[in-house]
Amino acid sequence: MNTVTFNEQFPTIQKSDELYARAVGLIPAATQTLAKGPGQYIKGVAPKYLLKGKGSHVWDVDGNEFLDYTMGVGPISLGYSYPPVNDAIRKQLEDGITFSLMHPLEVEVAELIRAVVPNAESVRFSKTGCDVTSAAIRLARAFTGRNKILCCGYHGWHDWYIAVTDRNKGIPQSAQDLTHTFNYNDIQSVIDSIDTDTACVILEPIVFESPKEKFLHKLKEFCQNNGTLLIFDEMWTGFRLAVGGAQEYFGVHADLACFSKAVANGMPLSILTGRADIMNLLEKDVFFFTTFGGEALSLAAAKATIEELREQRVPEFLSAQGNKLKLGYNQLADNFGISFTRCSGFGCRTIVTFDASIGNPLEMKSFVQQELIKRGILWTGFHNMSFSHTDADIEYTLSAYNEILPMLKTVVEGKNVRAALRGEPVEPVFRKTSNFNIKPKRAA
Repeated sequence: MNTVTFNEQFPTIQKSDELYARAVGLIPAATQTLAKGPGQYIKGVAPKYLLKGKGSHVWDVDGNEFLDYTMGVGPISLGYSYPPVNDAIRKQLEDGITFSLMHPLEVEVAELIRAVVPNAESVRFSKTGCDVTSAAIRLARAFTGRNKILCCGYHGWHDWYIAVTDRNKGIPQSAQDLTHTFNYNDIQSVIDSIDTDTACVILEPIVFESPKEKFLHKLKEFCQNNGTLLIFDEMWTGFRLAVGGAQEYFGVHADLACFSKAVANGMPLSILTGRADIMNLLEKDVFFFTTFGGEALSLAAAKATIEELREQRVPEFLSAQGNKLKLGYNQLADNFGISFTRCSGFGCRTIVTFDASIGNPLEMKSFVQQELIKRGILWTGFHNMSFSHTDADIEYTLSAYNEILPMLKTVVEGKNVRAALRGEPVEPVFRKTSNFNIKPKRAA
């Protein structure tokens, strides 16, 4: 049952603002996770701090309840405070969290990963997504004896990736020179950018666009012929698109694959998997060890989560519920004669976009976000689906869009979107990226 309702007034966010004032100057950017920070929400309207969650709903520090479509920026695959996962954590907590020797869960969960993830001949655990993508890059360089990287998508904060963005201060030029990018669904951009010193191609198998003309299969073949390793960054696709991720869904096996987010329903865990001959370098040649890699609460959560994902056929549910939102949104837009906004992506994770030729997309997004907040829905442009998103949640969300889209049409046609905002609009994460489709210098 959905329990959020339309509010005549915008929610009070006094306690959120008080906490934020304490954070300014103490915590850089005021947040630990950029996508959760105040820049991604319309200022003066959106809450800044959440206190608790249950199922698909969250409550902020002022007591306001929201239906959530961000879901912790991805990790909440089953739902907040999901009983089987919470029970597994509590049970393990009674015995301890981190130990002086290895814990049996390290073996048990690794075996479970091997059973559900294609090509997971070997498994290593860590804590964050960029831990394992960076370990994969190091492994690729060690295995191939090459240096350069081609990437497509977002892969974390470490030097080798963030060098291609405008937030690259503090990164040596020598590191910046080794990473280049290519366009998704454009095999020619890979051909134009790769050379004999390219150690690996790393990409998110999908973001919101579907692979066309067997792009992933062609990419795999091209990398293999070039002696370049193919790495899938499956932070978003793993355990969500299918239990075995994009490798299972599309039938393409990467040489290495990296996972996090959905696997432990909110507990911090990341996973590096892949071919045994590559992963064997972690025995002696490549150093990748962490104090908390075998932390037992997260492993217990992962074990319970994966079992639920399999037994409840969660990826199928996420796809069905998410597609209801996507198709419903687009049908409403068509009904109102609106062509400048669309919802796209795979059902488990969709995005609402706005046509930049019509107006400022961030302002249009901010207007929709503002009106959704008034209706008790927390939204940053995405529908990150969980197993706890009910039919009632979907119906209520579409009823909110049914009210908001004609309002959006009115302010867009009147060219007064900015004037309709009650605060500053949301900000872009990256203003630009560089090195796109720049062919590296050929190795001598």
